[in-house]
Amino acid sequence: MNEDMTLAAPSGRGLAYRVHSLMTAFGMIPHDLIATVARLSIAAVFWQSGQTKVDGWHVTDNAVYLFQTEYKLPFVDPWLAAHLAAFAEHFFPLLLVIGFASRLSALALLGMTLVIEIFVYPDAWPTHGTWAVCFLVIIAGGPGRLSLDHLIARYFARST
Repeated sequence: MNEDMTLAAPSGRGLAYRVHSLMTAFGMIPHDLIATVARLSIAAVFWQSGQTKVDGWHVTDNAVYLFQTEYKLPFVDPWLAAHLAAFAEHFFPLLLVIGFASRLSALALLGMTLVIEIFVYPDAWPTHGTWAVCFLVIIAGGPGRLSLDHLIARYFARST
């Protein structure tokens, strides 16, 4: 749609008016709310997955076994892959929750999601697509005002 074309609001109180009003209300949902929900929900998914790989501060033998037998990532030693995955599934979700380095954390977990989709569970694309949307909201629009990233950006904007 070009700049000359606009959608006029339907007049009256009929169904078209109500649908238009509802669509207008949906457009007023603040990005801050959407980004916060995306950050917290996707962080929980990866944190919980990371918790299945560790016992205290140690990666479990079962996690290494899964990387040897089920996940079978090419070019990566299963022991190393299990340790890297356990680290990433704890570190990046923590950063997302506090909203620090949010875009980079979302990008790292999006990369991890792509590896899982391509090499491990290619038929799970509906789930991975849902995760990707959460990451893309954060990458494209930022983490929102309820984040350390926003506070840091505000601080530096004032000092310049």
